[in-house]
Amino acid sequence: MFEAVGNLAGVVGFSAFDVGDHDAAARCFRLSLWCAEQGGSWELRAAALADMARHAIHRGRLDDALSLIEFAQVRADRLTATGRTVIGVLHARLLAMLGRHDEARAEVDRADAHFAERQAASDPPWLAYYDEAEHAGSTARALVPLALADKRPGDAAERLAMAIRLHSDAYPRSRAFSRARLATLYMTVGDPYEAVALGRQAVAEAAVLHSRRMNEELHTLMRASERHLAIPEVADLSHCLASATSDV
Repeated sequence: MFEAVGNLAGVVGFSAFDVGDHDAAARCFRLSLWCAEQGGSWELRAAALADMARHAIHRGRLDDALSLIEFAQVRADRLTATGRTVIGVLHARLLAMLGRHDEARAEVDRADAHFAERQAASDPPWLAYYDEAEHAGSTARALVPLALADKRPGDAAERLAMAIRLHSDAYPRSRAFSRARLATLYMTVGDPYEAVALGRQAVAEAAVLHSRRMNEELHTLMRASERHLAIPEVADLSHCLASATSDV
């Protein structure tokens, strides 16, 4: 019962997070963690702490997020390989955001190794979403700061492209996020014309999602496009992005 209620709290919390209701999201994530602790569920505990870490990242509290995800890694031996992958990738993302690039790369490599050992049938229901496409997109996000530092799209772009290709129609939101992030990466350190093509698709996909987080991703793409506004196609995309993100 505790796991069922905690899982539901996590789903509602992430939905609140997606639309920008951060107070409701925080309350739901705390409830999910409490349920995990009451039920003795290490898997749900890790998932709740990971959600809380993602929320803290979004709100700019990187030190808090790092503490949360490292807390989630306590007794990681009690998690399935997929569970270890999820918290490892999020740890890598935080290390990369904090400029600890070598550690981030090593953490991604460890996450890849855990994912290779994944047995989906043994995973709890809240990890059903974490498939090859999700792993590609999540690890890419962790590698983006490294790509920006190297000034080349590299492995991050390859993984984002893989995520876009592998995401099924059951996960249009995840595919749209990956497409927007790849467009931003190309607009920043790659081919702006490729970024325009991806960006136009992302705008179309975002229109039906009603996600504030998605609009924020498009706003990030709009800021990245400012350096290329002399290109007519980029200027046209920037205009579309401004219309699509007027609430950000």
